[in-house]
Amino acid sequence: MPRIFVARMIPERGLKILWDALGKQSVIVYEYDQIIPRGDLLAGVRKADALLPILTDTIDAAVMDAAGPQLKIIANYAVGYNNIDVAAATARRIPVTNTPGVLTETTADLTWALLLATARRLSESERLLRASKWSGWGPMMFLGMDVHGKTLGIFGMGRIGVAVARRAIGFKMRVLYTSLTRLESGLERELNAAPVDKATLLAESDIVSIHCPLSAETRHAFGAAEFKAMKKTACLINTSRGPVVDEEALADALKSGEIFAAGLDVYEDEPKVHPKLLHCDNAVLIPHLGSASHETRSRMAEIAATNIVARLNGEPPPNCVNPEVL
Repeated sequence: MPRIFVARMIPERGLKILWDALGKQSVIVYEYDQIIPRGDLLAGVRKADALLPILTDTIDAAVMDAAGPQLKIIANYAVGYNNIDVAAATARRIPVTNTPGVLTETTADLTWALLLATARRLSESERLLRASKWSGWGPMMFLGMDVHGKTLGIFGMGRIGVAVARRAIGFKMRVLYTSLTRLESGLERELNAAPVDKATLLAESDIVSIHCPLSAETRHAFGAAEFKAMKKTACLINTSRGPVVDEEALADALKSGEIFAAGLDVYEDEPKVHPKLLHCDNAVLIPHLGSASHETRSRMAEIAATNIVARLNGEPPPNCVNPEVL
């Protein structure tokens, strides 16, 4: 009987796929709704044929070796997989899979929720109201920034970046983007989007929205120099990866008024948030909710489970990020 270790409870749709295909007794789920401690992860993965971790789990060579030579797949419950040492997995001939495509539109929706909340100071004003400090309407109360007709700068024009830009059409926005790959010309026209270098993006954008993957090149791609180059009226939005932004530098820029506001869904050292940021009233901070809809999280579970079932049935898993091991 195979052994599948799931490092945290996932939506039942994914578990049911595993139960039906491999037997309910084969599936061991970490019982606590929290990030699994390292020791529990090393113990839980022992003699596992398949591991289903989430993006907060560090899956390195030690975890793979703790599982033993029968580990046949690591099926990440996420689109990104920077939490997994793919090189170590490849050296051990272990396929690593992810859940691509499924959360594009959901994350774009969340980006726009964060964008609007940031520009219009919704968090600040709600805190005041809930504290019973609202004394009535005033002409100078919580003045924010208009979004319609402004310039949206997108740093990283992949699937999510394109989905965010498509939503900007309804706001009659000009879109600038910086990306490793240029869009097809017809799509650029549809989105009213123009490719620019990073310096132009920073100088001309009213809102900068980050959608790049995390890599050595993008780590701290937004720091003190970038915030200084942005408009003082600009907003920064990050729904990609936390380490792309230098949180301390961002907090300093928000406090000094170098930029108007920021909205963050991801952080450098999750679940910790830099204490300076926690004291910035002009920062909208939410706890990594990009894919947090019932439909999307269930679909992610389904894809991760399907990857495992395929591999344990001797078939190529559909979403392998290191296919050279197959």
